[in-house]
Amino acid sequence: MAKASAPAVEIEVGSRVVRVSSPDRVYFPDHGWTKLDLVEYYLAVGDGIVNALFERPCMLHRFPKGLSGDKVHQKRVPSGAPPWLETARVTFPRYDRAADELCVTELAAVIWAVQMSTVEFHPWNSRRTDVEKPDEWRVDLDPGPACDFETVRRVARISREVLDGLGATGFPKTSGGSGMHIYVRIAAEHGFHDVRRAALAFAREVERRAPDDVTTTWWRKDRDPAKLFVDYNQNARDHTIAAAYSVRGLPDGRVSTPIRWDEVDDVDPHDFTIDTVPARFAELGDLHGGIDDAVFDLSPLLEWADRDEREGAEPPVDPED
Repeated sequence: MAKASAPAVEIEVGSRVVRVSSPDRVYFPDHGWTKLDLVEYYLAVGDGIVNALFERPCMLHRFPKGLSGDKVHQKRVPSGAPPWLETARVTFPRYDRAADELCVTELAAVIWAVQMSTVEFHPWNSRRTDVEKPDEWRVDLDPGPACDFETVRRVARISREVLDGLGATGFPKTSGGSGMHIYVRIAAEHGFHDVRRAALAFAREVERRAPDDVTTTWWRKDRDPAKLFVDYNQNARDHTIAAAYSVRGLPDGRVSTPIRWDEVDDVDPHDFTIDTVPARFAELGDLHGGIDDAVFDLSPLLEWADRDEREGAEPPVDPED
């Protein structure tokens, strides 16, 4: 006979009460961590995850049976969601469709999503006030299959040098996978195409400074597997990556975790899990908390993009091609 699930629990989150069913369902079999453990993790980093998701359309990566089951990528908030839950309308012109995606404005919305079996949160880099104008430029350092993490560290340091030269403040984090992300707040004045052009111009400058380590070759089949791809197309419309403080759907419960620049040389992404990050957050707070106070003007990078294209460089490849 199958073991009966534990009774649902009610979690007070600010002024809301979120009912969590099957709280003892095991989501991470290797450690025995449950749905309730996941809820408690997100409560512990509440300010950080809300800051990372605030006012952004958000795709949910759900694991209804835990990590041992299938993953569901969900854009639309399902019917029956609580009336206080906020959404953002996004359109997909190529398919003549629209979706009302989760738009987090309070921690209760995050806990509701976990109740709906969400493990990972993947927000847009624009906000619902104007979803077509990104306010977050994302530098994705994506190592190839034969590229080690020391290369990621080296390229992160070079990326910071380029950012410093531009007068931009980068906010690094582990990806929760094998790479690293650096976020830069930008003014919401440009469309996705220009943000991608700027991101590619930046990537090319990093490649110039580290040609043995870095590639900007778009097609995976053409890349050297020992090099790191600076993935500028993560700034394309509807392309999303795991948010700061988002758990990843990996057996060790790894977390995409903000770090200080002075941690880059020694950081090990495997150290940051749902078991370890709450204490770190309690000690350090949200290391991305000041990002909104460091807005960068993309104009210098767009000038670089213009220069590169005049000299024969191709503009960004359409990620849908």
